[in-house]
Amino acid sequence: MKVKNKLLVLWTFLLFIVPINIFAYSDYIIPGGENVGIEVNSKGVLVVGFYKVDDKFIARDSGFLVGDSIIKVNGKEIGSIDDMVSVIKESGNQNIKFTINRDDMEKEIILMENVDKNGVYKTGMYVKDKIIGIGTLTYIDPNTKIFGALGHEINEKTTAERFEIKDGKIFKSNVTGIERSESGSAGEKKAEYDTNTVYGKVDENTKSGIFGDYTDTLPNTNALKVASRDEVRTGEATIRTVIDQNKVEEFKINIIKIDKTNETKNILFEVTDSSLLEKTGGVVQGMSGSPIIQNEMIVGAVTHVIVNDTTKGYGIFITTMLKEGED
Repeated sequence: MKVKNKLLVLWTFLLFIVPINIFAYSDYIIPGGENVGIEVNSKGVLVVGFYKVDDKFIARDSGFLVGDSIIKVNGKEIGSIDDMVSVIKESGNQNIKFTINRDDMEKEIILMENVDKNGVYKTGMYVKDKIIGIGTLTYIDPNTKIFGALGHEINEKTTAERFEIKDGKIFKSNVTGIERSESGSAGEKKAEYDTNTVYGKVDENTKSGIFGDYTDTLPNTNALKVASRDEVRTGEATIRTVIDQNKVEEFKINIIKIDKTNETKNILFEVTDSSLLEKTGGVVQGMSGSPIIQNEMIVGAVTHVIVNDTTKGYGIFITTMLKEGED
């Protein structure tokens, strides 16, 4: 996934109803491949860095750490930077009590300095409340309308930790160009956003991808059988992805190795399609989530590019994503 930093930049469990099937997901799902914009909102406000106020790191010295999630200010719950600023303004020129979440434990921190600068309250913290970027839709379950995308978690760039989300959305995004990959440097899709054309709500950010409810009309694409791990083979396959505007295309790959022991890097593949190699140099950022198709079954999704050989990449088993999203 290509991510732009804001600082610049469902489960169904049916007892005695679902026959035989141990999991809630369907045997046939709609393969994706569409490029989507992704916006996820944090639980609270995330501390991502510090700056000096009067030549002192007042926030860091007061006990804040990068990665802390601010959930309350002066006892009032906050869900965004705007909320935090509003409560601070209401508090006036006084010490402010912050309630943070750190390692799943709440802690209170007070900034002991007077940091009111001509009516502007300086916290000494760089903060973030959302991440926005692009990725690829992997599937939609036609029965539950649950979708999965990316095939991997969204991490916060500064902390390199999984971004704890409150909610989010996927929306229309057009690919406007490709920065080609080359050995030692992964390229990326360039895209423009249309945040008003929403396709679905994001509920979860997990190690196997992002998941939520697809709220738009289902695409007119035939559902494919879900391949079990044992049905995935080395050899020819294809990936569905967008490299130009909104056109989903299939490109040839070769599955080199299958690893059933790794949590997420299950499928090692190489791009063999000459047209894709010419346009992208192989796997590029923004392809994460592109479904992998083999023998008319959906077997997995693209997750990683191998930087020292960008013609190769990794994929996750589709069953791993489905269990995470719909178990």
